[in-house]
Amino acid sequence: MADDPRLTSLAAALPATVPFTGPETLERRAGCAFAARLGANESGWGPSPAAIAAMQTAAATAWRYGDPEFHDLRAALADHHGTTPAHVMPGEGIDGLLGLLVRLTLAPSDVAVMSAGAYPTFAFHVAGFGARAETVPYAGHHEDVDALLAAAQRTGAKLLYLANPDNPMGTWHAAATILRLIDRLPAHSLLVLDEAYADFAPAGAVPHIDPADPRVIRLRTFSKAHGLAGLRVGYAIGPATLLSAFDRVRNHFGLGLIAQAGALAALGDPAWLAHVVTETARARHRIATLGRDHGLAPIPSATNFVTLDCGSAAIAARTLAALATRGVFIRKPMVAPLDRCIRITAGPPPALDILAAVLPPALAQARTQS
Repeated sequence: MADDPRLTSLAAALPATVPFTGPETLERRAGCAFAARLGANESGWGPSPAAIAAMQTAAATAWRYGDPEFHDLRAALADHHGTTPAHVMPGEGIDGLLGLLVRLTLAPSDVAVMSAGAYPTFAFHVAGFGARAETVPYAGHHEDVDALLAAAQRTGAKLLYLANPDNPMGTWHAAATILRLIDRLPAHSLLVLDEAYADFAPAGAVPHIDPADPRVIRLRTFSKAHGLAGLRVGYAIGPATLLSAFDRVRNHFGLGLIAQAGALAALGDPAWLAHVVTETARARHRIATLGRDHGLAPIPSATNFVTLDCGSAAIAARTLAALATRGVFIRKPMVAPLDRCIRITAGPPPALDILAAVLPPALAQARTQS
């Protein structure tokens, strides 16, 4: 099909793509639903009961627009992080916030630096605004901090993107490493620190960073440990001058009334968060043990998923496909050499029971195919 002639030259040059193929798309293709949804890093334990109650109450007034200034949620987040509302900006998930940040900071032909195989939505936004993503390979299972710094210096990159803990590998850098990275940043670079999985991280992995530090913007989400992926609520923590600029381009009604109510109640229920983190750790251990028992090498994880090394990209791809035909949705890294792995979300026992039953025959099929 030919492009619509009204597209800009930039838009016409972009591929029509979605960074992730959703499980719903795969279910439509297969004509049946997955029995175990273990690929999107959602929380199978669901939201806090307090958040559910708050959303149910808010639903009765859903005829109203949500507060475009996010006043209550922004104040609660600021209090949670020991800062002021000027240093916090809620938005439509980390994905939406990344798009706004790129729009605000990158002009066509500007450069951003990231790891090859890291979270693809960042590169999606960089390309969408006509800038260029310069990538560097991982160092083993970790993002290579030194290589990212060198690339930022060499290219004059305005943004340096790093996820800690990492997606898709689940690994993490110690807080001291992140602080050294910040101290070594080129003057022209802003660190975009994606902390989507910070709630699951061990002690010493998430550094204390002054929200006013002009060298860093941090991104958090309610989609993972808080179990609110369907609401699309995230937030940025950073210098007030940068966050205030988001008001110039953001969708001011992008966070609906129900989303704001659910996130606010979730933030106020730390006991539920602790419960989910504990259950997630148990599930990670079970997945790692299951993989190890069947010849896969689990990679230590500080997230709500476990990456299992299958030994080759071909076996990993065939294992993913074989699990899908047996009703289990997982994902895998797509860039070599990370593509020799599969990635399984930590889920409740019933979902992992299904995985345990079908993984052995799926692996047997993957290993015998030529």
